[in-house]
Amino acid sequence: MKKLYSSLLAGSLFALCIPLASAQNAFDVNIGFGSFHDSATGGGLDNANSLNAFGTCTPGSGDTFCQATGGLGGFFLGFGGDIMFTKRFGAGFQANIQPARSNYGPLQYRQSFLDVNGIYAPIDRKRFVVQLMGGLGDARTSFSFTQTGCVGTAVCTTQTQPVGAANHLDIHAGVGVQIYLTSHVFVRPQFDYHYVPNLTNQFNSNSVPGATIWVGYNFGER
Repeated sequence: MKKLYSSLLAGSLFALCIPLASAQNAFDVNIGFGSFHDSATGGGLDNANSLNAFGTCTPGSGDTFCQATGGLGGFFLGFGGDIMFTKRFGAGFQANIQPARSNYGPLQYRQSFLDVNGIYAPIDRKRFVVQLMGGLGDARTSFSFTQTGCVGTAVCTTQTQPVGAANHLDIHAGVGVQIYLTSHVFVRPQFDYHYVPNLTNQFNSNSVPGATIWVGYNFGER
């Protein structure tokens, strides 16, 4: 019964959004390329050769197995979409994900941010739109361990195994300028700020600034 109610609600919202988006000519889909940054904690993890494997340690303390954990950075790939219910107000979804793992001491990590935002457009012109956005979502840091084993010198295999993940509430704010190259195609330079409570369990700060260039398509007329 709960699944039925959820399906009916989702269908109703979708049916409502389509005429609203069509009436306002403001349904967009986009893909983004950018980066987000947070520094390292200064702590470390013992590698797999230690009796305290993957346990916390202090770099420079004389523990030869201790490896310093890394900071947050590198390339992020984004996916998103927006619906403007009026000329000024709308809603959107964006996901920013690291396609490649980064080093975290003896482990590797992959970071993602998934956000649902409210959108306010204080300036809307023929060729550009200024967007202010804010919302909530999920920040996920997943960890894995890569190990290589050989049989003699002829056959070697490399295996990557997940070892856990940390999920945190994500509070997101952003500002972007959507510049139309044609009546449908646009680019949007966007600056973002994520506040993630308890992210200091993995990195140095709960504050994560970043920037993304979005490329998108507008379904409608301007």
